Amino acid sequence: MSNQILRREFLKGGLAGAVVFGFDPWNRSWVTETSAQFGVELPPLDGALLTDPASLNAAAGDFGHIVSRQPVAVLKPGSVDDIIRMTQFARRHGLKIGARGQGHTAFGQSQVEAGIVVDMSALNTPPRLIDGRVEAGAGVMWRTALSAALAHGLRPPIVTGFLGLTVGGTLSVGGIDGGSFRFGAQVDNVLELQVVTGEGRLETCSASRKPDLFEATLAGLGQCAIIVRATLKLVPAETHARVFLLFYAGLGAMLSDERLRISGERFDSVVGFVVPSPGGGWVYFIEAAKFFTPPAMPPSADLLAGLSFLPGSEQITDVSYFDFANRVGPQIEELKANGRFNLPHPWFDVFVPDSEIDDYGGDILATLTPDDLGPDFPILFFPLKSENFTRPMLRVPDEDVFFLFDILRTAPDDSAVVDAMVASNRELFELARNLGGKHYTISAIPLSQHDWKRHFRPLWGRLVSAKSHFDPDNVLTPCPGIF
Repeated sequence: MSNQILRREFLKGGLAGAVVFGFDPWNRSWVTETSAQFGVELPPLDGALLTDPASLNAAAGDFGHIVSRQPVAVLKPGSVDDIIRMTQFARRHGLKIGARGQGHTAFGQSQVEAGIVVDMSALNTPPRLIDGRVEAGAGVMWRTALSAALAHGLRPPIVTGFLGLTVGGTLSVGGIDGGSFRFGAQVDNVLELQVVTGEGRLETCSASRKPDLFEATLAGLGQCAIIVRATLKLVPAETHARVFLLFYAGLGAMLSDERLRISGERFDSVVGFVVPSPGGGWVYFIEAAKFFTPPAMPPSADLLAGLSFLPGSEQITDVSYFDFANRVGPQIEELKANGRFNLPHPWFDVFVPDSEIDDYGGDILATLTPDDLGPDFPILFFPLKSENFTRPMLRVPDEDVFFLFDILRTAPDDSAVVDAMVASNRELFELARNLGGKHYTISAIPLSQHDWKRHFRPLWGRLVSAKSHFDPDNVLTPCPGIF
């Protein structure tokens, strides 16, 4: 079978059952072999370029279910070469192109209106462990990468609260979990990247090899390059986790104990939770975990010494390490089964300086209601240390300790309610910014180019320079609205 016939077999689209043959640069549309007299033939692909309505509609949404921007095509790459070819093609013909993993952003960040979305989930070949590190394609889920490492008694220092996200997706924004106070974000634990730049060049970069590209890509929201493979640091893994749920009378006591727990690093994971109380108001508790391998057992009394939780409220359980890491997975599957996963999720995520978090969080909780949150997800307080956050594009407050504060909202399918929640997010963001806070870029917060410039200050010039160098025609990932 000739290369041309193979190409046509792969490029089956949904244009009235026709076959996508090329691109018409004058009318800015895909053309079919039967309808086109003029057009530019597509490059050879190992995968498929999809234009059917179902594929376009799927790529037009994300977990937020708030913003919808429809592309003109979805690339399902059969190889990294496909991403190189289509990025070069997009650049030549003035199209935008961007990567999408699981689409777990809340405000359309991975969408590409009237452009090409690259479905990175196709780059999911099994991870390889080499010399105590793991190499994973960008479309590999963290669940898969973790399982591969655990088989060798190792683990990534930081995974994600939900393991059903892709490696490339979270490395494009940061990646936080309850152990980030010890190890930083996921982007702080990357040893090497393979990327496709906006020029359509395949590059390998690290802290010592093309460091400007490495730093611009990690937490860089796909502005300078598309991650296609990552080499990740690993640490020894324990087999079990002792999980402590400790309850508090109020926010101040909970935050105080979070600070105490990370100062001595007596736990391996620390997250503060706030959830609606059945009787009204809020319930405050910390989920902390200490990892261990039997027969060695954690000294529970020593771990809890000096803490100010409500006496007798503690709940202590032992689970496998994997079950602890995957604890959000069953909840997500339940939401998918009952349809609530498809409701709007105007999530709000900001980094707040430690000196401001008590008043900032307390003022919000004094006016927030359960209806402003929804029943599916909590409010979270992650205590973090600046010394462990080293990647420049992941902007965090200028204090030794800070908190990631998340209001994980679920809205009814009512545009007025969604709009009100998004407007509230904007107000809360401005308050946090005025206190020295930074937003975490997965959020549902409307932002202007001026907002982005302030966000990256004083590194805005560095990002502009990297964009100009690695994506000179501004074809990559348009929908955050940074450039």
